[in-house]
Amino acid sequence: MTGLLDTVKSALGFKPEVKSFSLSDDEAFSVFGGISNIGGLSFSAAGAMRIPAVACAVALISETAGTLPVKLFERETKATAKDHPAYHLIHDEANPWTSAEALRTTLTADALLHGAGYAVVVRAADGTPLELHRLDPAAVQFKHDDDGEPYYLLQTARGTVRYAYTEILHIQPFFDASPISLGREALATAAALSGHLAKLLANGASPGGIITAPKTVGDEAKVKLKKAWTDTHSGPKSGGVALLDEGMAYQQITMTLTDAQFSENRLEQIHEVARIFRVPPTMLFELSRSTWSNAEEMQRQFIQTTLRPWLNKWQAAYARVLLTPEERRAYYVEFITEDLSTVKLAERATAYGQFRSMGAMTANEVRGGLNLPAHAEGNTLQNPYTTTGANDAAKKESQDA
Repeated sequence: MTGLLDTVKSALGFKPEVKSFSLSDDEAFSVFGGISNIGGLSFSAAGAMRIPAVACAVALISETAGTLPVKLFERETKATAKDHPAYHLIHDEANPWTSAEALRTTLTADALLHGAGYAVVVRAADGTPLELHRLDPAAVQFKHDDDGEPYYLLQTARGTVRYAYTEILHIQPFFDASPISLGREALATAAALSGHLAKLLANGASPGGIITAPKTVGDEAKVKLKKAWTDTHSGPKSGGVALLDEGMAYQQITMTLTDAQFSENRLEQIHEVARIFRVPPTMLFELSRSTWSNAEEMQRQFIQTTLRPWLNKWQAAYARVLLTPEERRAYYVEFITEDLSTVKLAERATAYGQFRSMGAMTANEVRGGLNLPAHAEGNTLQNPYTTTGANDAAKKESQDA
């Protein structure tokens, strides 16, 4: 059977893609789930997540993108299209065991750590989207036909299955590569610093210094003295009082973390992680230069420069697989980000009041923004802060004349 299949493929002009690389290439590390760097170290996505700043950045981006509400709107009326089958998938549940929020969070994290997040669309016989199922990024290959049209190859227990680009929800990071692979040098440095610091604190004896004796001490006695000193003053026993005899003297060696520049180096690694993920340092709890004003400004920067590109990718991916080309002209997908852009309830109320007074929003639109039910008389754009009785009376009087 295999020979017949190969013959048919050859007759159709099918040429399998063959790649070759040495074991020192980056692609070789990716096959085994690792990421190499110039320094010779390699680490996996799970290893990168053990760096606190990386874990914080990944959770911040993926959970924010996941928890923001997403809705399907009609282009002409701006009304929510709750009756469309795509609305349920993007707003409520991706499938019976996964919420829409959980799927967005997971796929965004997959893109940040592995370079792509994938979900397959399960459809009814008539093509209506019913469910979205997450796929393991390691089991999916992203390819292009000769004319440039993308497609996907999914490795399953039954073999390789090909999917069209309209059947796979695909979330891609910047440059189609995970931030941890692009910033692997900085992350390897951060991991090395953390490991070195852990060893320093675990193996260090306190008080630390040099013990001198007025006479020569044999090698066996040195070993016993060193062991006794370490057992007495290292680990949880550090900080105790040292007792010396036989004329021995202790000379302390001053070495602090500041002197060794560990604090500065570790702080700089947080900044490096912030640059890799394009996250303001204050969002990673690096508050050494934070003030009330610049923290609020960095919150806005996070929305515009960090989060907005991810939300745009999600909106486009949802529309591509859940809406037909005709439906995309009538509907659009949009994230609701008002909760991120408003800091205080008083400021939010003031903004809504100004929108109402200028006739930009109706009362029901304001109530919708506050998650309140619509009011029967809340669909007019009339300014509620002005009195129109006098104008109405004058208009009636002119009509009677």
